[in-house]
Amino acid sequence: MKRLFLIGSAMLALAGCKAVGPDYHVPKDAVITRPSAQGAFQSAPAALTTADPLPARWWHLYDDPVLDGLEEQALAANTDLRVAAANLARARAVTAVAEGGKEVDFGVSAGAQHARLSGQSYLQNEQLPVADIGDVGAEMSYQIDLFGRIRRQIEAARADEEAIAATQDAVKVTVAADVARAYVGVCAAHAAEDLAQRAITLQGHLVDINRRLVSAGRSAAPDVTAAQGRLAQAQAALPIYRAAARAALYRLAALTGKVPADYPREAESCRSVPEMKTPLPVGDGAALLRRRPDVRAAERQLAGATARIGVATADLYPSIGIGLSAGSTGFVKDLGLPAANRWSIGGLLHWSIPGAGARARVKAADASADAALAHFDGVVLGALRETETALATYAENHDRHAALDEALASARTASDQARRLREAGRAAIISDIGGRQGVIGAEAAVLNSRAELANDQVNLFLALGGGW
Repeated sequence: MKRLFLIGSAMLALAGCKAVGPDYHVPKDAVITRPSAQGAFQSAPAALTTADPLPARWWHLYDDPVLDGLEEQALAANTDLRVAAANLARARAVTAVAEGGKEVDFGVSAGAQHARLSGQSYLQNEQLPVADIGDVGAEMSYQIDLFGRIRRQIEAARADEEAIAATQDAVKVTVAADVARAYVGVCAAHAAEDLAQRAITLQGHLVDINRRLVSAGRSAAPDVTAAQGRLAQAQAALPIYRAAARAALYRLAALTGKVPADYPREAESCRSVPEMKTPLPVGDGAALLRRRPDVRAAERQLAGATARIGVATADLYPSIGIGLSAGSTGFVKDLGLPAANRWSIGGLLHWSIPGAGARARVKAADASADAALAHFDGVVLGALRETETALATYAENHDRHAALDEALASARTASDQARRLREAGRAAIISDIGGRQGVIGAEAAVLNSRAELANDQVNLFLALGGGW
């Protein structure tokens, strides 16, 4: 027992040795450590955004119960998320396999046979009798992780698992943005359809007016023909908007894990583009880089690549194991008796003397870590670029929307003036209708701008990495 205690103590001492290869930390010269990457965004307009943290479920800022419900359905049933969840489960299993390398392996065996053994195999010339022979035993083996190979493998597996978990979050971010875009598409298409229907009604009145003028001899037939052509053009816009709405509804069905026939009926009633009434909370660069799933995934990939340098380096050194076995072998009737019992304890050292190939694998692991660092830096730069671009685009399109709102107000004023002139008998009815057509055109421009702004907001939240 004392010998076994000493052997066990030696195993624990050896297992506690420092692992070879570099210990991981974010490199000091990584882009993410630069102060300029951590501060406030350069393109964030003060009147439209705040430095408040981005809420976990940003779509609640629209205060639209239908959108909220669609997002929850997608996060629960989206097929891309199911794939990501399965990939994460597989990564966790791979981590468990790597962690199993530091555990003691146990095995048991048992067998029996009715046989005549070879006498000469026992250095006897006479024939041995037929006998019932049995063997039972148990074995235990343990790999001493003297140079940290197993520990580095576990580090790499855990880093891979965390990278895949971050990738799952990235899928959630994308799905949330896609649902919001599709919902905006449904609402904008229905609103445009309503405007088109108003334009058709107004153009129909203009056709009737021109017909009456021709009948009264106050106009010519080409005016009627031209008015009918404009009516047909207005009618031609309706199928475009209806098709766009239907396509967006089918997109929502796919995103929420449904077939097209089961598209969400609750979204069908939306006829105005969702608007956010408060400034957008965007945080700062430091919060962005902590939150962006692709940044976290790239950082974990760098950690895994660094750990694999240790794995390749440990392969240059011997592997050491220890084993213990005990059992009973002999006549079946004697199994368990002292004469048949056996046991052994021993160690095994295996060392493939490293050559050029083994050392080249260490260099390859070093190069992979360098590539992972470059990828990490690129992802950080891309995250900052995407966010600044989304902020700048949103600010400019907001200014454009404000100008279009002013144009709409002017069109409504002009239309109202034309109506009053007609009522006072100082202008023709065609002038009044022309003013109303101008209002519809301005409303269409504002509607398109509002849809663009909503998509700009979704793109910004996507760039900020929000959505779970």
